[in-house]
Amino acid sequence: MIRVVIAELRKLRRPTLLLGTIATVGGLSALFTSIIFLMIDSENGNGERGERISPAELSNSMGLVYGFKLVGVFLGIVALCIFASQTAQEYSLGTLRNLLVRQPSRMKLLAGKFIAMKLFALVMVLFAGALSVAISFALAGRAKVDTSSWSSSGAMQLLFENTLNIFISTLCFGAFGMILGLLLRSPISAIAVGVLWSLILENILGALIKSTAKWLPGANFQNIGAGGNLDLSYKHSLAISALYLIISGGLAAVLFKRRDVAN
Repeated sequence: MIRVVIAELRKLRRPTLLLGTIATVGGLSALFTSIIFLMIDSENGNGERGERISPAELSNSMGLVYGFKLVGVFLGIVALCIFASQTAQEYSLGTLRNLLVRQPSRMKLLAGKFIAMKLFALVMVLFAGALSVAISFALAGRAKVDTSSWSSSGAMQLLFENTLNIFISTLCFGAFGMILGLLLRSPISAIAVGVLWSLILENILGALIKSTAKWLPGANFQNIGAGGNLDLSYKHSLAISALYLIISGGLAAVLFKRRDVAN
């Protein structure tokens, strides 16, 4: 299985994929973090959903990770697209048959691919977090934000906890994308269905029938990255997310193991 991981990592480090991902993640991190500090006195707000975040609020420990938390959900969508495309293209390009000649155990092949993409997602989250923190420090002076509390042990703990939560959330979105790739066997279809459901259909369904919001997979994936909220607890989101992924992942694994592979 180690060889499968190495082979998949070799694919993931292709310049078109790696540089494109770095540019996308870096751009999103820079955009959302910059908005918080550059629009700090704007009447339109500088936080999530038009909230006004004052310099005093950003001066506490949470100010260090506020921008990173905003970009967390978009990291999940990026991971969904990468996991879905890297899985489904084995079918569309016809390379799955060649992989199975070298590694006949389909479950080892699937596990190796998932481990490699998980490592890729970890690097992506760490890069986004480091860039967001660096930009926060760079723009804090202009926004008259006191950064003395950002280097405290409490701030470091918040940074670690939020990085872990965002990584788990990103991994949930990525696993969802991989499952769609296995089920639909088409990169375009898997990405389209995943993005459409996560960003549009869930929001519409949650707005029309509010009682369904806490049971939707995407909403719970996002809530893990946010660390939970008053309406939806962190533990609830972890449990619901695990339930969705275990059931759908089991179904996808069974189909992957039993389906015939075309030339």
